[in-house]
Amino acid sequence: MANELTNPILSTRDLKKSFLGVTAVNGATFDVPRNLITALIGPNGAGKTTVVSLISGQIKADSGQVSIDGVDVSGWPAHRISQQGLMRTFQLSRELGGMTVLENLMVSARRQSGENLLNVFLRPGAVKKEEQALAERALEILNRYGLYHLRDSRAQALSGGQKKLLEISRAVIADPKILLLDEPMAGVNPALIEKIGEYIIDLRNGGMSILMIEHNLGIVEKICDNVIVLAEGRTLATGKMSELRENEEVVRAYLGEVINADNGR
Repeated sequence: MANELTNPILSTRDLKKSFLGVTAVNGATFDVPRNLITALIGPNGAGKTTVVSLISGQIKADSGQVSIDGVDVSGWPAHRISQQGLMRTFQLSRELGGMTVLENLMVSARRQSGENLLNVFLRPGAVKKEEQALAERALEILNRYGLYHLRDSRAQALSGGQKKLLEISRAVIADPKILLLDEPMAGVNPALIEKIGEYIIDLRNGGMSILMIEHNLGIVEKICDNVIVLAEGRTLATGKMSELRENEEVVRAYLGEVINADNGR
């Protein structure tokens, strides 16, 4: 892991954020290695989602630094950070409900020529060709994630698990350098949890860097290469799940109940 972290895809340094005088993030500092799956875990209230929102620009930090691929993006708005190559999903899906599943993917792709009105009038042939290529790629992604048969369905009609898959699909079509997943397994049936885990591994094997918040520690241990533990808004420890189980501070803060439950079986 030391070698991967000499050139991390994402770094945070001393991130801090308070809401109405209550500290949510208190100096979170960590590195996310390239081309690996990193889990962000910790007890409820540890600040995990707030940290991800600070990184992705949905919330502005009170202080601290965020770097993506060596570029300091501290204080950048979300749309500019996404242009730097970071995409995120949300615990509660944010699909465009009135659009079809295919349309949701089409509008999520970055750097489309048709977004420039001049191109529509001056280069209509090129714009149409690009849209056709994008539609083919969108359909390939939908097929990969088991949503092809729902391509013409309204996104609002999907089940909870299907909406999770659509969230991932919308992020993937943007071709990010790093993908932030906020509890991708939450509220999903066990069979689909396994499939989502396989999809995430496939993304890593394809060269994508992934940071995911996840409470299912069995999945974390199964698919994640690296784990960051947050507690009370600060970084408590990093390492592999097997190593963290031996870390007394981590056990006291978070893993004690899990280990006791395992021993009681």
